Amino acid sequence: MISRRQALIAGGAGVAVVGGSAVAVGVFKGDKPEPLAPPSTDGKGHTVWRNWSGIQHSYPVQRAAPKDEGELAALLKAGPAPIRVTGAGHSFTGLCATDGTLVSLDAMNGIESWDGDQATVWAGTRLGALGPALAEKGRAMANLPDINKQSLGGALGTATHGTGRTLKAIHGDVQALTLVTAGGAVLDCDAKTRPELFSAARVSLGALGIISKARLTTTANRRLRRKVWLEPFEEALAKAEERWATHRNFEFYAVPFTGLAANISHDETDDPALDRGPDSDSVFLDALKGLRNLLGFSTGLRKAAAKALLGGTPAETAVDEGWKLLSTERPVRFNEMEFHLPHETQLAALKEVVETIEKHRPDVFFPIEVRRIAPDDAWLSPFQGEPRGSVAVHAYYRDDYKFFFELIQPIFVKHGGRPHWGKLHDLKGPQLAALYPRWNDFLEIRRELDPEGRLLNPYLKTLFGVD
Repeated sequence: MISRRQALIAGGAGVAVVGGSAVAVGVFKGDKPEPLAPPSTDGKGHTVWRNWSGIQHSYPVQRAAPKDEGELAALLKAGPAPIRVTGAGHSFTGLCATDGTLVSLDAMNGIESWDGDQATVWAGTRLGALGPALAEKGRAMANLPDINKQSLGGALGTATHGTGRTLKAIHGDVQALTLVTAGGAVLDCDAKTRPELFSAARVSLGALGIISKARLTTTANRRLRRKVWLEPFEEALAKAEERWATHRNFEFYAVPFTGLAANISHDETDDPALDRGPDSDSVFLDALKGLRNLLGFSTGLRKAAAKALLGGTPAETAVDEGWKLLSTERPVRFNEMEFHLPHETQLAALKEVVETIEKHRPDVFFPIEVRRIAPDDAWLSPFQGEPRGSVAVHAYYRDDYKFFFELIQPIFVKHGGRPHWGKLHDLKGPQLAALYPRWNDFLEIRRELDPEGRLLNPYLKTLFGVD
C-alpha cells in the first residue's frame, strides 16, 4: 500500500490495482527511444535550427539579431529569402523554418514607453519577462497563456491566448503596432491610422512583415487566488459553463483513461500571499505515464488504478500576483493540436475526442486542455466575431502524433473548429477561407506588402495556396 503522494513520485515505476489498493510493481522499460536528431550542420556548414518539441528544423544560411527598427528594415530588404522570425520556438507548425534568413528579436526587448495605462513593448520581449516589468509600474497584462516563454511578437502572430470568458487573446489588447515590411518600410497602424492593416497585422503569422513593437492596454496588477482540484470528468463537463461564468479565469484538463478532470480557477482577491510551492505537473505526468506503461493493455484496470492513486488528491491553493500564477512551467516536451470551437459545440467535441482516444490510442497519457476565450475583430483571429472554446490534444514528444490528423482533426472540423496557428493542423486555403470571413482580404494585403514572397517559406506557401 502506498500513499497518493508516493504514488505520484513513483509513477514512472508503474502501479497496479490489487484488491482495490495501489501497489508498486517494478520499473517499466518499454518507453520509446529518444527521436533521432537531425545533423547539427548541413552539407554547406549551416547550423541547424529546431523548434521546442524537435519536430521542425531547418538550416538558415543567415541568422540575424537586429538591435533596432533600422537594422531590422535593412535586413528585411536585403537578407536572403525566405525571411522568418523566431522567438522561443514554441510553434509546432513549420512557421519559422527557413533555409534563408532566420531573425531573432531578442535584442529588441523591454518596455519602450508608457501612455497612461498603455505600454509600448518591443516585440522581442518574452512574456515571462514582461510580467515583472509591468508590475514595477503596478500594472499587468489582462491575461497570460499557459506557457510564458514566448516572445510578444510570436504570441501576437499566432493568436496565443489564455482562458476566461470575458478575456481576449493577447492580440485583443493591442491598441497600435509597428510593422516592418519585406521592402523595408516601417508602418505604424491602429484603429484610425491604416485600420485595415491593423486588423490584418495583429494576427498575421509573420506573413505581412515583422512586428517590431506593440502598444498594449494593461490592467491593475491584482492578486489572484489559484485553485486546482480533481473531480470526475462527467462532473467537470456538467459544471464547466457555470464555472466559466463565475470565475475570472477557468480551464480544465480532461485526463484520458482516468475518468478524471483537473480544474484550475483564478479569481481576484485581497488575501495575503500564499506560496504556490514546487511544480507538481511533471510529477502528475510521470504518474500518468507510469499507468500507461504498465496498464495500457486494459482501460478498465488503468482507470481503476488512476482513481485509487489520484481520486482523493486534495485541492491546491495559491495566492499571488497574476503574472506569477497564470502561466506554468512545462519542462516535459510534447506535440500539440489545438482548435477553437464555437462555444455551443466545444464540450460535445471534447467528449468525442476523449472517447476516440480511449477507443483507439491507449498510448496517450497527456491531459487535454479546455479553455474559453472572448471574441475580437482581428481578421485571422480564431476568435474573430464570436467567443470560442479551445480544446488542445497533446502527445509526449517520443510518441506518435500522426493520429492528430487521422482521428482528432476530423472531429474538430466537424464541430466548426478553427486551428490554432502555432499548433499542428493541415487545413489549407479553401478550408480556411470558409472559416475566416476576411481570409481573401488578408491575402490581398499580403500580396501588396510582399509581392515577391520574401516572407513566405514552404509551409506558408502551402497554407496560403501560393505557387
